[in-house]
Amino acid sequence: MSTQKWIKKAIELAIENEQKHNGAPFGAVVVKDGKIIGTGVNEVSGTNDPTTHAEIQAVRAACQTLNTTNLEGCEIYASTEPCPMCLSAIYYTKINTVYFSNPSNPAQDYVYNQLSLSHEKRAIRMVQLELDEY
Repeated sequence: MSTQKWIKKAIELAIENEQKHNGAPFGAVVVKDGKIIGTGVNEVSGTNDPTTHAEIQAVRAACQTLNTTNLEGCEIYASTEPCPMCLSAIYYTKINTVYFSNPSNPAQDYVYNQLSLSHEKRAIRMVQLELDEY
């Protein structure tokens, strides 16, 4: 399959997820050697778990398929540009390439901007604690 077909599959998953009222319209697929090894859709509202984004779910599935957290040689196709949490998982697993269809949304942009600020300037208070003993 071509990159166009993989991105269309991610978008199809997103549309199906929204139509089934399972969650927001986000879908993702992880591909290795021309085969899908993991898929995911947004399940945040259905699970009350804010970490169940489509990309995270696809990465989890791919890791289970390959029985490893190293996804070198894989590509991920997402219906929307991955948020910072999803991008962190993608970096952690060493996925080689991210393809996405829609640009990030304002909420994602807000978090990306917050991450670029020093701890003191972030909207959420960030306090480093030093221990007397470790």
